[in-house]
Amino acid sequence: MSKMEIFDPAMCCSTGVCGPSVDPELTRIASAVYSLEQKGYDVSRYQLTSEPEKFAGNPVISKVLQENGPDSLPLVLLDGDVVKSGNYPTNEEMAEWFDLSAEELTKKPKVRLSLDLKSRK
Repeated sequence: MSKMEIFDPAMCCSTGVCGPSVDPELTRIASAVYSLEQKGYDVSRYQLTSEPEKFAGNPVISKVLQENGPDSLPLVLLDGDVVKSGNYPTNEEMAEWFDLSAEELTKKPKVRLSLDLKSRK
């Protein structure tokens, strides 16, 4: 099974999906990553501000950053190889990498709640 690692640029929080104006691209990638994780795929996402050691400790990422600077972020590795630099992958690209349909990465998660009203006092 493939492993995807996303190295995000510096953001205000771990997902970048906060503050008064949310970038829809960050929302899309967060949703796609969540969908992949729920399906059991190996996906990791690292944020430069909160996890700089992940960037410095990865020779591939360090090399790209030294050669191309921070504009190369976000960087996406698939099984240790750079597959995307400077932009997040599209849902179609991720679907191809994981042998899925792009629609599977846009489905909203279904949450089921179970309430036991009889035990409430």
